[in-house]
Amino acid sequence: MYIPFLHLGYDFRRSSLFAHVPSARVGGDLGSVDKAGRDYLTVLQHMWRPSTDPLPTHACCLSPDLIRSEVHYLKLDFNWRVREVLLSSMLSAYYVAFVPVWFVKNTQYYDKRWSCELFLQISLSTSVILTQHLLPARYCDLLHKAAAHLGCWQKVDPALCSNMLQHSWMEECMWPQGVLVKHNKNVYKAVGHYNVAIPSDMSHFRFHFFFSNPLRVLNILTTLEGFLIFYQLYSLLSSEKWHHTISLALILFSNYYAFFKLLRDRIVLGKAYSYTGVSDSEQKLN
Repeated sequence: MYIPFLHLGYDFRRSSLFAHVPSARVGGDLGSVDKAGRDYLTVLQHMWRPSTDPLPTHACCLSPDLIRSEVHYLKLDFNWRVREVLLSSMLSAYYVAFVPVWFVKNTQYYDKRWSCELFLQISLSTSVILTQHLLPARYCDLLHKAAAHLGCWQKVDPALCSNMLQHSWMEECMWPQGVLVKHNKNVYKAVGHYNVAIPSDMSHFRFHFFFSNPLRVLNILTTLEGFLIFYQLYSLLSSEKWHHTISLALILFSNYYAFFKLLRDRIVLGKAYSYTGVSDSEQKLN
């Protein structure tokens, strides 16, 4: 059973830092569980209960301010999930690989190299499995839609476009693709089909770069899981100790299932977006 160490359902709007943003500007509620007034047993009961918090929803709106606010909260939610993956995977590997070493007597021998290798394999395997659980294909599609509405800007040399029309960037405008704007004494070119991002904001640029391709997260996870399975198979074939064989076999069983789900989501989502791309191209030709 998956036990969350961090509170993914935390509502950032309740903090004083984001209190000025109304709830209508957020694509979805990031959670509704309040920790205040709860005793320790209630918190433990909530942690052991399977997570039923819904994923954030995407609001297809035409307001640039609402789109930037939605992207802001999606960034917070994504960073929160990544921290959960890193912390949970490290703790799982720590308890599996390093804690048993404490109970070994000084007169007994233990393999330090195998303990370090087991720690890395457990941490990587758990990271992929938790990432697949916390960043499903539906969530990747949600981030892709938000990135498509956000758009992106590319910084260009002012000397190369001195004879071209340049607009002053305004935050309430939605800029089409190919437009040149001036912002903070620099010239930027619109890259996306719709562009409401702040040209000088690198967080907007990273968000669009990472999630503009809806398959990027699945491709990274599938490739990492494939290399991990290949290395574990090689270690299994070359292992000579029975406890190494049992440990690797158990890890491989979990990785096989995770790789199957990742590959299935990758194929289904790739087919869906390829069909959408073909339909859009046919509509443009007609």
